[in-house]
Amino acid sequence: MTNHAGFAADDAVTAAVPVQAAQGGRHFPPFLAPPSRLTDCKKAAAHVDLAGAGGVATVPGSWPRHAKPVSGAELEDWMEKHPSALAWFESVAAAAKGKEIVVFLDYDGTLSPIVADPDRAFMSDEMREAVRGVAKHFPTAIVSGRCIDKVFDFVKLEELYYAGSHGMDIRGPTAAASEYNHNMKAKQGDAVTFQPAADFLPVIEEVYQVLKERMASIRGSLVENNKFCLSVHYRCVDEAEWGVLDGKVRAVIEGYPDLRLSKGRKVLEIRPVIDWDKGSALQFLLKSLGYEGRNDVFPIYIGDDRTDEDAFKVLRNMGQGIGILVTKVPKETAASYTLREPSEVKEFLRKLVKIKINGDKGLIGK
Repeated sequence: MTNHAGFAADDAVTAAVPVQAAQGGRHFPPFLAPPSRLTDCKKAAAHVDLAGAGGVATVPGSWPRHAKPVSGAELEDWMEKHPSALAWFESVAAAAKGKEIVVFLDYDGTLSPIVADPDRAFMSDEMREAVRGVAKHFPTAIVSGRCIDKVFDFVKLEELYYAGSHGMDIRGPTAAASEYNHNMKAKQGDAVTFQPAADFLPVIEEVYQVLKERMASIRGSLVENNKFCLSVHYRCVDEAEWGVLDGKVRAVIEGYPDLRLSKGRKVLEIRPVIDWDKGSALQFLLKSLGYEGRNDVFPIYIGDDRTDEDAFKVLRNMGQGIGILVTKVPKETAASYTLREPSEVKEFLRKLVKIKINGDKGLIGK
C-alpha cells in the first residue's frame, strides 16, 4: 500500500490493534484517586451501523490504514494509561463527588458515527435523549469543527451551548430553554456569544470558492464551508489521489499566510492563524459560566479527533476534570480515559444522569 507524504504524520500515531484487546490495567489516570474496586466508498455504503445512526452508512476503518501494529506489552501499557471510562466509571464518579460537572462533547465520531457523506452524520434519537438528559443536570456544550448552524441542525437541542468552527463561533442556550440553565441565571447563558475570528470571514469565503474549483477534478472530494474554517474531505477519494489532493490544497493555502492547514480523520482543515482552538473554547465557556479559578468544577470533555487534543491538554494543565478519547485503536493522546464508539459515549452519559438523579444514594453530592 502506497504511503503518501502529505498524510503520513497522522498515520504514525495510530496503531491497528483494537482497544478491547487489552483491558484490566492498573494505572490510575491523572487527577483521580484509586477506585475502591474496578467494577473505497461503495464498500463503505454497504456497511451499516445500526447502533449508531439508525441505518446511516458508516465507513469501516475510520482511522488511517497506514497503521503501526503494537505488541501485546505496548498495548497493555497504553490501556493502563488510558483505561475505559465505563469500566472505571466508579473512579470518575468518586473524583467528581461534590463538584460541579460541566460536559463538553465533540460531534462527529463522538455523538454520531463517522460516515462517508458528512451531510448525513445524523445522531440517533437515543443519543439525542442521552444528551438532553445530561443537559438537564449539567451545563453541556457541543464543541465541533462544523459550522454552528449545521451542528445545531444535527443535534436539535436548544438547551445546549454550541461552539462551532473549532470553537471560533460560540453561543449559549436560547431563552426557550431557560429551564435547563441550572446553576446559573438564564440571562447569563443567553448572553454567551463569541466570534474571535470574525475578521477572517471574507478570506475564508474567498478560499472556499477557490478550493471548490480546484477540487472539482478530484472525484469523491468535498469542500465544506464551516463559516470560520474550511474542511476538505477525502474519505471517498481514491487513495491514489490523496497526494494530488494534498498538493492542490497546500498550493492554495500558500497564497494565504493568515490561514493554516491541519489534518483530521480523512479531512484537511483550514483555519485562521489565531491563538484559538477547542481548548480555548473550553476555557471561555468555563469562564462564562462562572467557573474560572474555582476548584469545585469537574469538566468532562469527550472527543475523537486530533483537534480535541487541545481541550484534553487544557484539562491536564488545569489538573481538573478528565478528557475522554473516543477510539477503537491505541493513539497518542492527552486524554485520561477512552470510550470505543458513540454507543459507549451514550452509555457513559446515561450513567452521569443516573448518579445525579440518585444523588442521595449515588456518588456525586451535588
